[in-house]
Amino acid sequence: MSPVRVVAEGWGWRHAGRRAWALRAVDLVIEPGERVLLLGASGAGKSTLQHALAGVLGGEEAGEEEGRLTLDGVDPRRARGRAGLVLQDPDSQVILARVGDDVAFGAENLGVPPEEIWGRVAEALDAVGLELPLDHPTERLSGGQQQRLALAGVLAMQPGLLLLDEPTANLDPDGIREVCDAVARVLDRTAATLVVVEHRVATWLPLVDRVVVLGPAGVLADGAPEDVLTRTGPALAASGIWVPAQPPAVTRRPPTTTSEVLLTAEGLSVGRTGQVVGAGLDLTLPAGASVALTGANGVGKSTLALTLAGLLAPLAGRVRAALRLADGAGERPHRWTSRQLVARVGVVFQEPEHQFLTSSVQAELEVGLRATRRLDAAGQQRVDELLERLRLTGLARANPFTLSGGEKRRLSVATVLATSPALLVLDEPTFGQDALTWAELVRLLHDLLDEGRTVLSVTHDLDFVAACADTELTLGPQGLRTAQLR
Repeated sequence: MSPVRVVAEGWGWRHAGRRAWALRAVDLVIEPGERVLLLGASGAGKSTLQHALAGVLGGEEAGEEEGRLTLDGVDPRRARGRAGLVLQDPDSQVILARVGDDVAFGAENLGVPPEEIWGRVAEALDAVGLELPLDHPTERLSGGQQQRLALAGVLAMQPGLLLLDEPTANLDPDGIREVCDAVARVLDRTAATLVVVEHRVATWLPLVDRVVVLGPAGVLADGAPEDVLTRTGPALAASGIWVPAQPPAVTRRPPTTTSEVLLTAEGLSVGRTGQVVGAGLDLTLPAGASVALTGANGVGKSTLALTLAGLLAPLAGRVRAALRLADGAGERPHRWTSRQLVARVGVVFQEPEHQFLTSSVQAELEVGLRATRRLDAAGQQRVDELLERLRLTGLARANPFTLSGGEKRRLSVATVLATSPALLVLDEPTFGQDALTWAELVRLLHDLLDEGRTVLSVTHDLDFVAACADTELTLGPQGLRTAQLR
């Protein structure tokens, strides 16, 4: 399929129910075959523009549109199959129960001949490094594997415009290299136009030939990567963009030194639906410490974290809470009631939407406080403080499901910070964050650690590990490896 030409003329979009425009006055031309890195602070409208280019923003009931946006002169909503989008949340793109069928789904809907489809499926899976049988259940994929699956499904469609919304955010370092290499191979073979959104600029610089920066007034900067970063680098960094060699200013906190134990696991086997993904695991979470849980995609990090948090029962062995954490609820977290859990353990899921319960950002922050009967004046002050510090004040009345990926992640973290539980279990807490919101999240966690809270973070973010962790637990096929970081 031939590469696509993109034209935006005074284009803007306002989501239904919002006062502020997500984007406005966007003037932009992307020539066929160009490779564009789209930058901007969290909430700048990058995902909104990509959704518009993919033709999935919806009609008048979904929001208000102004200006003109076209693919090869055609409204994106009528250019079926010309654009392929990998969403910020890969879980939302998993459609069918088996890996092969899911990758084939898009091509089938475009009417690709059956004899051609399965060749495309095999090629796409190989390109993204997802070495699984075609009948492997999609429900057993990790978040990083889901991301590769989503990319494979789009590659099998062979679109003329490839839209990637933070495609490497949940991947381990090897996975990041594999996906970037896969995209490069596809572009070299097809010459498709590329628009990729990524906060971490360095990841995609070797592949792109142009950088476009979005802001409230439209396009803030546009040009060759070296020129844009040299000319506007300090201003971009100040606005929250991850500019190479200009990291966010975060002070490393002193290491936690304590002999008090909050949680232990002995001979632990973890898994879901009876399938073991980790066995014979022994670990200790010290009180008041920050522990990073790292490892390759698919080794069971999220499953282990949910088991330690009491949301999954151990398949073997046991998890024991110390008296400080149990506080009369018994030493086995998976036997605690929901009310007992919310008061003791705060969990941030890998997919933020899985924990949203209300129709507004402010109400979401109040859920835990209501459940623990702490929504008093002090509790309300805590909510207001979190809204301000995590740049969510202007979105207090917005529906959580309409937020950008980065905003959803900040809200999901804020919901557990609101109740200040003794133990926080965070799955990819920095996903989708610009440099400013990343730094503020780190500072908030530092504050909680200073108060004596314990933090367990599942992460691939090495900057976060360096800034926030006392101990790194690396999970692999042979079990857990422990390293003291400071």
